[in-house]
Amino acid sequence: MTSATTGPSATAAPTPTPLLEVRNIVTEYRQGAGAASALTRRSPSVVRAVDDVSFTVQRGEMLALVGESGCGKTSTAQTVLRLVDAASGSVLFRGQDITRLSRSQLRPLRQHMQVVYQDPYESLNPRFRVRQIVEEPLHIHRMGSSREERRKLVVEALERVDLRPAQRYLDRFPHELSGGQRQRVAIATALVVHPELLIADEPVSMLDVSVRAGIMSLLRGLCQQESLGIVMITHDLAVAAHFANRIAVMYLGRVVECGPARDVLRRPQHPYTQALCDVAPRRNQNRLTKRPMTLRGEPGSAAAIPPGCRFHPRCPIAEPQCADNDPRLQPVAGAVPGHEAACLLVPYPPLVPSSTQPPQLSDPA
Repeated sequence: MTSATTGPSATAAPTPTPLLEVRNIVTEYRQGAGAASALTRRSPSVVRAVDDVSFTVQRGEMLALVGESGCGKTSTAQTVLRLVDAASGSVLFRGQDITRLSRSQLRPLRQHMQVVYQDPYESLNPRFRVRQIVEEPLHIHRMGSSREERRKLVVEALERVDLRPAQRYLDRFPHELSGGQRQRVAIATALVVHPELLIADEPVSMLDVSVRAGIMSLLRGLCQQESLGIVMITHDLAVAAHFANRIAVMYLGRVVECGPARDVLRRPQHPYTQALCDVAPRRNQNRLTKRPMTLRGEPGSAAAIPPGCRFHPRCPIAEPQCADNDPRLQPVAGAVPGHEAACLLVPYPPLVPSSTQPPQLSDPA
């Protein structure tokens, strides 16, 4: 009897195909392309909202996109969902390039890629009852062969988001629900078609602090129990630190730092990430002995991206070379695998000693 082969070739597991793989996408918008520019014969300017962004999302993983308003987080998500077409680059879903698919070719994949919007007060149709809202995707994707089967799927989706018993909510209108209940209905509407990828655009920013942890725990549970991949857009570093597996920090349309969530927030390497961490509330805020890093000037505009490093006009440690060289993501020496930063001064120790704990969620009231 032949013994099993030993060694690296036998023990190394094949790398799984990412659920979502974004490769160097660029998203542009034309500014001033209306009738006024035609009359004045001015050529429209191009705003590059997303510039050479790449990342992957595995099944059962939550990736958080963080950064200031206007940095390109939502445009990135819209490009991934093909709500906006990329000027260049590619988006692979389950290994298939969907960047150039036609609408008819893309339609069967829509069922597997769903989105939860920021404002539950606006995303739900006020004229529909809860059962109609959650049932609508079933009609669109032609799921459920009968009214009874569709009702069963609606009840299951509501109970998956902890709206129990579901019969209490089926005939209610959105105005009869609390903010947290509305967002759970929005999540149920996305989950009813059993997606594999969920884009959550600021899913808790409109909710009270007391219900944020519940919604985020629900999304994290879906990742762990159902192998759902989630791309979460957020401004809240505490939410990202507590629930996300990995973080990608964006500035002016580009990812400037990415890696495992806790490592990025405990040992930030890019000065922009350091500044974000310094202003995040901490439980031991009084223990900080040095002044937090502050950024000078106003946030940049995607319509006028500066040459060289796009962060250098606001960077407190910028050097002359930063105005001429545009850095790309590179592995950080001494950090955990997968931690990358786009800075000419990497690697370097944190500019201000960070707390031993990343930002924490406030305790629910």
